[in-house]
Amino acid sequence: MKFEMWIRALKAARAGAEMSQEALAASIKWSPSTVAAIETGRRRPTMEFAVAADQALGTGGLLASLLQEDEGRGGPSWFESWPGHEERAVRLCYFEPCLIPGPLQTEEYARAVVSAGRLYRTERVEELVSLRMRRQLVLHQNESSECVFVIDESALHRPVGGHAVMDRQLSRLLEAAELPQVRLHILPLEVGAHASMGGGFVIAELPGSDNLLCLDNAARGQIADYPEWMRLVQRKWEHLLGEALSERASIDVVNKLRVTP
Repeated sequence: MKFEMWIRALKAARAGAEMSQEALAASIKWSPSTVAAIETGRRRPTMEFAVAADQALGTGGLLASLLQEDEGRGGPSWFESWPGHEERAVRLCYFEPCLIPGPLQTEEYARAVVSAGRLYRTERVEELVSLRMRRQLVLHQNESSECVFVIDESALHRPVGGHAVMDRQLSRLLEAAELPQVRLHILPLEVGAHASMGGGFVIAELPGSDNLLCLDNAARGQIADYPEWMRLVQRKWEHLLGEALSERASIDVVNKLRVTP
């Protein structure tokens, strides 16, 4: 399916609903600039956007069906565009409340996470693990960009994959922390309640002011750039970073938890 056809379908549906770009953006909680970028072909539509547009325009799932792809060939459709945004970002801000962020995971740790609950067949588990490993290129491909991680200390204590796997994962954190573009901060347990106990997120600061969010929930993730959400998550990030330990103190915490010196 050519995206020009999909764009024409979107424009026709919006015209039929007598809805402006600004009105559609407000309805689906994406920014007007993103709607404009998609309609002019400057940004690839995502499944998240298509589903939301279908609901707002009353198109009965037409836009989503036109965009539908076989998820078995790669990651979830909603996630398809995110690695490209990570690659372009000048700064990436990751927060995770209960596990090690994907770009820092060892293969063993990632396999244990994806396998939990036996929700996927073995073949699908390996596809998702491979996808997660490919995302780690973001730590190495552009030394002018910055990757800042805030990890809740509870994630360091949970023996994902067993104690031996977790010990190797802690070593991987220390290796990553030595990279010049990586900043690692641990949010200590003693902080107690914090601003983002409900879930993790990533803020991608793109060239210019075109920033994006990647949000997690139990069913699927979501990519968004709605200004109100951006402001809220940015405030949460600033709170978390302010409560987190310094880089040196964070490394000390990780070292103390390792079994293998």
